[in-house]
Amino acid sequence: MPSFKVSVVIENKPEINDPEGETILHDLILKGNNSSVKKIRSGKMLKFEVDAKNKKIAEKTVMDLCNEFRIYNPLVSRVTIETSEP
Repeated sequence: MPSFKVSVVIENKPEINDPEGETILHDLILKGNNSSVKKIRSGKMLKFEVDAKNKKIAEKTVMDLCNEFRIYNPLVSRVTIETSEP
């Protein structure tokens, strides 16, 4: 059975405030005179390695786990998945 690397990126939806991103921008980036940077959004990434028959099943397995264990809040978070074979 093939193995897939599934990356899950979880970030706040665009309309939701991102205090961590704003802090990084104002307290680190802009204080260093990097005025070309206008916005930073933070997030978290989870990397899974999954044995599955195909890419679609690997992605479904990971999303099912994320939903079952409430790894993210669907009301405020946006989830992006990238999958590749190792």
